[in-house]
Amino acid sequence: MNKHADAFTDCHPAVAFFYFLTVILISMFMSHPVLLSISFLGAACYAIRLKGWRKILRFNLLYTLPAMVIVAFMNPAFNHYGVTFLFYLKSGPVTLEALVYGVVLASMLFIAILWFSCYNEVMTTDKFVYLFGRVIPALSLVLSMVFRFVPRFGAQLKVIRNGQKAVGRDFSNGNLFQKLRYGITILSILITWALENAIETSDSMRARGYGLKGRSAFSIFRFDSRDLKASLMLLLLLGISGVGFASGTAFAQYNPVIKIGGLPLTWQSAVTYLAWALFCFFPFIMGVWEDAVFRRLEAKASMERKLPWYMAE
Repeated sequence: MNKHADAFTDCHPAVAFFYFLTVILISMFMSHPVLLSISFLGAACYAIRLKGWRKILRFNLLYTLPAMVIVAFMNPAFNHYGVTFLFYLKSGPVTLEALVYGVVLASMLFIAILWFSCYNEVMTTDKFVYLFGRVIPALSLVLSMVFRFVPRFGAQLKVIRNGQKAVGRDFSNGNLFQKLRYGITILSILITWALENAIETSDSMRARGYGLKGRSAFSIFRFDSRDLKASLMLLLLLGISGVGFASGTAFAQYNPVIKIGGLPLTWQSAVTYLAWALFCFFPFIMGVWEDAVFRRLEAKASMERKLPWYMAE
C-alpha cells in the first residue's frame, strides 16, 4: 500500500512523532513478554500495511532473524544467572532464566527495528524539518540528511556497482585481493558521492536562508480536529497503560527466577493489556477504519450514479 494513502501518515507530524517516540521507548525498555508480544503484533500489522508483507518477510528472514538468534544465544553463553539448569558449555552452565531473557532481549531489538521501519515510512524529511527546523535548525538538517541518505545509499550503490560491472571491476570479479580492492574503490566512490551531496544540500539551504532568525517558511501541515481527536485518544490510552504499568502489570524478573506481573489475568491487567493493544494498533486501526469509510462512500456514489435522474443528466 502506498504510504500516502494511509490515514495515520496524513496526521500532523507532531502526532506521529509523539506516537513513535513513545511506543519505541516503551518497547525498548520493557521486558514483559505479553506487552512485548502486543507491541510486536501492532508493529508487524502496521509495517505490512505500509510496505507489504513480502518486503517485511524478506527483510526479517534475511537480516533480523539471524541477528535475533545471535543475541538470544549470546546472553546465556556469557551470563549464568538463574536456578533452572539446562546444560553445560565450555563457558559455564546454561540456565533457563538466562536463555529466556536472551530471547526477550532479541525480541526487544526485533520490535524496535519494526517500529523504526514504520517511522521511516511515516516521518519524512519534510515533517522532521517542520518540527525541529526552528528549534534546532542545524541538527534537524543533519538528521534529515542522514535519514534521507539511508535509502538513497542503497540506490546509489546499485548505480555504482552497475558502472563498475561494465568495466569488470565489481567485487564479484577477480581473486580475493582484486575483490577487496574493487570493494574499497566502490566504497570510496559512494562516500565521495555522499559528501558532495551533503555539501550541495548545505549550500542550497544556506542560500535559501535556512536557520536565519525571523525567516518564514511555507508548510502544508495543519493541526485540525482529526489530529486533536487522535492526540486525545492516544493520551488517554497511554495514561491508562501507564497506570497499569505503575501498579505492577509491567513487572518482569528473570534473575534468579522468572516472575511475570499481571499473570494470572485480573481485571486490572486485562484493562492494561487492552489499552496498550489499542495504543499499539492505533495507526493500523485508524487506517482500516478510513479505508472502510472510503469504500462505503465509494459504493454509495456508485449507486447514485446508476439512478435514473443522475443518468438523465
